[in-house]
Amino acid sequence: MNFIKTEIDGVIIVEPRVFNDARGYFFESYNEAEFIKNGITNRFVQDNQSKSCYGVIRGLHCQLGQHAQAKLVRVLHGTVLDVAVDIRKDSPTFGKHVAVELSAENQRQLFIPRGFLHGFSVLSDTAIFAYKCDNFYCKESEFGIRYDDPEIGIDWRIPTDKVITSEKDRIAKGLKDVPDNWM
Repeated sequence: MNFIKTEIDGVIIVEPRVFNDARGYFFESYNEAEFIKNGITNRFVQDNQSKSCYGVIRGLHCQLGQHAQAKLVRVLHGTVLDVAVDIRKDSPTFGKHVAVELSAENQRQLFIPRGFLHGFSVLSDTAIFAYKCDNFYCKESEFGIRYDDPEIGIDWRIPTDKVITSEKDRIAKGLKDVPDNWM
């Protein structure tokens, strides 16, 4: 596996070594020893999967306090633009984001540490998205910021008239509303 550091400390692109032959392909998507050797020591406790169609934007979400989560995300079918936004108030990259195209074809994964919002947009007709979390989901700890917050300025690569999102995501708060000392 190849672990590629991004411009924001802690956010890491993981490229597996893919073995292709006449039968198809094989790759190791997770190896605890390799992850630890590359500084990712999180113990994952929950796997989630979603299916979405073109134009869907899911995010930007996180969980606060003792329920904060790190995530290891990947795409099983289709293509997404995956986004991590730093909301660690003491970070020099607070409010900055990393956007990475993940697809079934490129087999890339993205590791998103605690202290980040997460979201993705679907660029293909459909996408099946899978992710591991290092903490269990807790509805009472949910926090979200609008996907189109101008302070963050994410280009989701979806025309405005094609965006499909939830009511919860449309009415989410702004970057200015990130609570102090939330982790």
